[in-house]
Amino acid sequence: EQSKPIPLDESTSELETEALLVFTSGTTGNPKGVVLVQRNLIADAEGIADWHRITPSDRMMCVLPVHHVNGTIVTHVTPFVAGSSVVLNRKFQTEHFFPRIAAEGVTVVSVVPTLLAFLLEANADSCGVVERGFRHIICGAGPLTCELAQRFEERYRIPIIHGYGLSETTCYSCFLEIELPAEEHRRWMLSYGFPSIGTPIPQNEMAIHDPNGNPLGEGERGEIVIRGWNVMKGYDANPSANEAAFTYGWFRSGDEGFYVRSDDGKPYFFITGRIKELIIRGGVNIAPLEIDEVLARAPGVRAGIAIGFEHDLYGEEVGALVIPEQGASKEAILAFCCEHLPFHKCPKVVLFTDTLPVTSTGKYQRNRVKHLFAPWRSVQFQRSA
Repeated sequence: EQSKPIPLDESTSELETEALLVFTSGTTGNPKGVVLVQRNLIADAEGIADWHRITPSDRMMCVLPVHHVNGTIVTHVTPFVAGSSVVLNRKFQTEHFFPRIAAEGVTVVSVVPTLLAFLLEANADSCGVVERGFRHIICGAGPLTCELAQRFEERYRIPIIHGYGLSETTCYSCFLEIELPAEEHRRWMLSYGFPSIGTPIPQNEMAIHDPNGNPLGEGERGEIVIRGWNVMKGYDANPSANEAAFTYGWFRSGDEGFYVRSDDGKPYFFITGRIKELIIRGGVNIAPLEIDEVLARAPGVRAGIAIGFEHDLYGEEVGALVIPEQGASKEAILAFCCEHLPFHKCPKVVLFTDTLPVTSTGKYQRNRVKHLFAPWRSVQFQRSA
């Protein structure tokens, strides 16, 4: 028997009651406690449910940790608000992902980009889930490259609905539309160097600001800022962090991005990386994700990330930490990057590793491995002839 969503009485004062204390992933610093109230949870869940057309007849599936807002809000609170059902997994397993979707009649699932890479690497059989009613994959909470998105969609013919949000905004703040024509979807995913995170859900506003809180125009890079019903009450017992986060009346995400307007004037947003992870080489800001995109296509690279390391001449220089395929050559990887990037963005050093530093939700922790490049701090790298 199907349940029915319960109407929300917005007049109740209980909507301002503190409901959830969740800690940030600590990608670029110490984790902070985020205080979310009932209104935050309901607003974001309603936004997600409406955007993805989640109804009582739908079934979602949770493969992400429930200590993180993606697992909690997208695949617990959202189906609760919509009156739909959810399939719980103890953990993500590539061999069970598609068979379970098929067996349980799942229609939508939320993942992080790392899981898409795992499915491709395992060459997982999709088990005909699209023909069985599976609609799309929600993907966010980590760096999705154009290369990974293209490979996944071409291999499985399952649309990726890319989105963006933070613990501080309860979960998601924007998504690509689910009903875009195929060519337009491909354009926003592949044509701007980064996959678009889409347009804001109605529960919040988004903009791009400079360091002084001034709005920036189309194509200009700055900080992604958000305000609305899904923005947190504040950080727990952390006045200085709250003051910094809300300096100009918007929540300052700490993420760099830009927007491009569609033909009908709608802003499509893009994220280029964490501001604290920007590589500042000789006073020029470089987004690591731009380099990640090239590394992903380089010969012999199973996975790789750009790292900004301390350098005596330029302040910071660019390195690459790579999980290699068998027979990979550091020289070939460097040569490929030099063919596809200007010299100042090219990695000057490639290091091989067995694993990349990630949080429990799949976000890269670049600052944790900067020390590996210390031997090259004083080296003066020359442009190849």
